[in-house]
Amino acid sequence: MSTSSRSTSSRREFLGQLAAAAAAGSLCLPLAPRRIHAAETGSAIDLGSRRELFVDDFLIARMDGAELKLHKPEPRDVAILCDQPWEGNTSAYYAIFPDDDRFRMYYRGSHVDEKTKRATHPEFACYAESRDGLTWEKPQLGLVEFNGSKQNNIVWAGQGTHNFTPFKDGNPACEPGARYKALAGATTTVDGKARGCLNALQSPDGLRWTLLSEAVITAGAFDSQNLAFWDAVRGEYRAYWRIFTAGHTDERGWKPGGVRAIRTATSKDFLHWANQADVQYVDSPAEHLYTNAVMPYFRAPHLFIAFPTRFQPKTQQVEPVFMTSRDGVLFRRWAEELIPITAPKDRDGNRSNYMTWGLLQLPGNDRELSVYATEAYYAGPGSRVRRFTFRTDGFVSVHAASEGTLLTKPLTFSGSKLSLNLAGKGDTRIELQNESGQPLPGFALGDCLPIAGDSIEHIAKWKSGEDLGRLAGQPVRLRLVIKEADLYSIRFQ
Repeated sequence: MSTSSRSTSSRREFLGQLAAAAAAGSLCLPLAPRRIHAAETGSAIDLGSRRELFVDDFLIARMDGAELKLHKPEPRDVAILCDQPWEGNTSAYYAIFPDDDRFRMYYRGSHVDEKTKRATHPEFACYAESRDGLTWEKPQLGLVEFNGSKQNNIVWAGQGTHNFTPFKDGNPACEPGARYKALAGATTTVDGKARGCLNALQSPDGLRWTLLSEAVITAGAFDSQNLAFWDAVRGEYRAYWRIFTAGHTDERGWKPGGVRAIRTATSKDFLHWANQADVQYVDSPAEHLYTNAVMPYFRAPHLFIAFPTRFQPKTQQVEPVFMTSRDGVLFRRWAEELIPITAPKDRDGNRSNYMTWGLLQLPGNDRELSVYATEAYYAGPGSRVRRFTFRTDGFVSVHAASEGTLLTKPLTFSGSKLSLNLAGKGDTRIELQNESGQPLPGFALGDCLPIAGDSIEHIAKWKSGEDLGRLAGQPVRLRLVIKEADLYSIRFQ
């Protein structure tokens, strides 16, 4: 993947703009208009035919009258209630993913007495599944005994039930017996002392689990949801887990310090992890991030999206936020919460507003994405998970309240059509320019047929009826004039 370079001075200006917007607490972060020269952006960005989301300034050279705007998901119905005797009001750390003809959900089953705050039964790793993402079933698996019966949905009762986090391995070289993998918090012994670690587990069917290897990751705190996945774009596994910014390891094990934070690493075999790095941010204050919920975005898998949970130690309240990355280490994190504690119900209590790890597109609905978030932690017979929905690609947009202009950096593409995910009341027009900013014949702003309405796949057209095929492979800029609209993503086809 090619990226454009930024001069030192322009990067300072960019960071300064972000800092000012963050300090103002604004949901919409404008990039100040200024003149961009081709030499400033370096070589053209090679888009090929991949989809690009406007979640950062990667493609943006200049915006006038427009700004980047964060969008929040809309609340829907409760998806699952953890009210079985082996579950309870502290059920948590959900992992949700599509798998052929169904969706799978894994989570911790646990319960505490509301008065004494003591656990009433051991923790278990539980399983549910759904055909539509709306109604979830808890199959009686007959695998693990609870109170003399195996008629339950428990899949794991060994070490690591507190934060057992599975995924389906997309590695084409994966062995059939390890098609499903998981990380789970555990302890190991070093020089006679107990240390926290992450164990690796495997399963052929997602239900019957065995230990794959002990202590595959050892530098961290691990008392949160620690996860891994196969990164198909880069051909490697990537893991994200809990650390403390000033934490360190001594003879007594891991000592917390600073704030809760995130560390990452990569692996070719899921067992040996290298390139460990603390997650960094373009410009965000130090805050407690309790979970990370990082994943590749399936419609643009070169992008990492994440819904980390911000934790407030004084109130014990939590709220999910949104962040994205292009390399898995440096993230752009938004200050505004995605789901406020005032959302539909029971989100303002201790740890009662986590986003789960998962993003689903439900059958028959390509315009909507489903995410899930917890509520009623420590309350009632069982905590709940509620579904929320985003517009497809609809995390951040280039937003123009009246009329705005977006100019991209020089880019190359493959294909013959330009598709836009756009919703607008007014008309939007597009101009293709050469690197120096001159309109290309037949593709000037006045030649573009106006785009209006709401579609995730608007195809841009020009009066001549000519497609973009003859321009493929040569550097161009896009200039868009947007009226009362939100532009979420583009893709050349």
